[in-house]
Amino acid sequence: MIVPIRKYTFLVYHRDYDQFLDDLAELGVLHIVEKQTNLDNKTLEQLDQLKQVKEAITFLKQRDTEKKASKTEEDGMELARVIKEKRNKLEVFSQRHIALIKEKLQAGPWGDFSKDTLDKLQQEGLNFKFYIISQKKFNPAWIQEHHVAAISHHQSQVHFVVVNKEDEEAFEPPEAELVKLPKRPISAVMREHKQIEERIKKINEELDQFAGSAIPHLEEAAKRLETESEYKKAMLNTTEQANGKVKVLEGFVTVDRRNALEEYLEKNHILYLSRKPEPEDNPPIKLKNGKFARLFEPIAKLFALPSYKELDLTPFFAPFFMLFFGFCLGDAGYGLIFIILGFIIKPKLKPDLKPIVSLAQFLGLGTVIFGVLTGTFFGMNLLQADIPALESVKSFMLNSQQAFYLAIIIGVIQILFGIGVHAVNRTRQYGFKYALPQIGWLMLLPGLGLYFGFEALDLIGIILMFAGIFLIIFWSDPKASIFGRIGKGLWDLYNITGVFGDVLSYIRLFALGVSSAILGFVINDISMSIQSGLPYVGPVLMVIFLLIGHTANIFISSLGAFVHPMRLTFVEFYKNAGFSGGGIAYKPFKNKLKN
Repeated sequence: MIVPIRKYTFLVYHRDYDQFLDDLAELGVLHIVEKQTNLDNKTLEQLDQLKQVKEAITFLKQRDTEKKASKTEEDGMELARVIKEKRNKLEVFSQRHIALIKEKLQAGPWGDFSKDTLDKLQQEGLNFKFYIISQKKFNPAWIQEHHVAAISHHQSQVHFVVVNKEDEEAFEPPEAELVKLPKRPISAVMREHKQIEERIKKINEELDQFAGSAIPHLEEAAKRLETESEYKKAMLNTTEQANGKVKVLEGFVTVDRRNALEEYLEKNHILYLSRKPEPEDNPPIKLKNGKFARLFEPIAKLFALPSYKELDLTPFFAPFFMLFFGFCLGDAGYGLIFIILGFIIKPKLKPDLKPIVSLAQFLGLGTVIFGVLTGTFFGMNLLQADIPALESVKSFMLNSQQAFYLAIIIGVIQILFGIGVHAVNRTRQYGFKYALPQIGWLMLLPGLGLYFGFEALDLIGIILMFAGIFLIIFWSDPKASIFGRIGKGLWDLYNITGVFGDVLSYIRLFALGVSSAILGFVINDISMSIQSGLPYVGPVLMVIFLLIGHTANIFISSLGAFVHPMRLTFVEFYKNAGFSGGGIAYKPFKNKLKN
């Protein structure tokens, strides 16, 4: 859900305004309305410095933090500048290192040579041509019959040179590739290569030392820069009245934090106005959901935050997403790995990472459910397995055709649910009559199903269909004239083809589940072939192949099992739920140096 919010307007005497901002920063509850989008040069410079400091922190946290520097600068911004310079040098040297590896491969077969000596010989009338040819096509007789010298045999190729005088006809070896001699000998390349490697090693050691000691100073600098830039933004978004004697500031506070703010305002006799925000105010969004739905908020934020007046769809799509992931991965053994690994690694993680692991465990639970339902366990088809203990439960398992129909049914359920959410949303935003078209769809679509799917209920299906069509056509836009409503309603009714297309999109759940299961079956079959075909070492190689194969399958299938449910959520469900989005995150003004 979206936490209710209030809009505040403060009128403060100009001499008290700096103290007022300090107090607001200490409270840390007010999201300031940003009216001034053009920041001054100093603020932009600070924001650029903040970005540089944060990049340095992120970079250092990925390095070896065990090495401690004996001494480090305490100025975080200076540290960030030094680290950026070293990163730039490291990037330049790394690029040069790659180029030298390439040059080493080209120069290596030609060995050491003197460019000056070759130039002098050419001045004396000798011409040199350099060739590469495969060893099979190189004819040793060329050495005897012509002025040919083989320089090296490298990677099934022969590098050789043909020498002739200017007044002689040059020998042209058939099928050989004429190439240019490298600009310098291999010894010069190797010498520079070693120097570059030493420089890279030295910079990496210095950066590792920074990683062991500089991060606290950088984090302190980041907090200072964030606080200073927030103060400047607050001043930029302050207006003046009464010839500058009164400062006016606007902002938003969530209702769960308003008491602390109002107690401060009353105690310090600060004049303020408070009201419910209007849609044009574009109030910020703070989400507050239960323990389960809260785990899926990062997924929702990948698309967009809802606008203030609409519903937060996170708790509505969360159960579907978990089941969709399970349908796509579809192996109970894989799901158990997610759950067990979660319990093992969660106690070792920082608090901010634990929700991600909990989310993975719930996705694993969905995988176990669908793995049991479809009878798949580590690539084994339990429906075909001769296991007496499973005979009593096989009747509850689904074959491929039933799994296909289940994917369609789940799609229909989520789309109808989304339309129902859309109806509730429109009722909350505009009133019940604006939700009548969505109610019409909720009658039309089930009516079609009853009419074509259940002969005994075709009359009920007809009644629902005509009632739904009436609501869609005549209540498509309550503000429009009757002819405008009919025209818009007919156009909306034409979009029924889009609804059918949305339903068909859910077939991907079945397809991904089948592909994951087939890959598991193939891995098991190959493993059994290895075990039976190779005596003694066969069982060991079988276990190794099983571990590698199923690990790769889990990784590949999990990626698809995450991406495609996200696509179904953001496209099919959000569209039918009428999601508009566009909300901005609630970010209170606070002094980060004291938090």
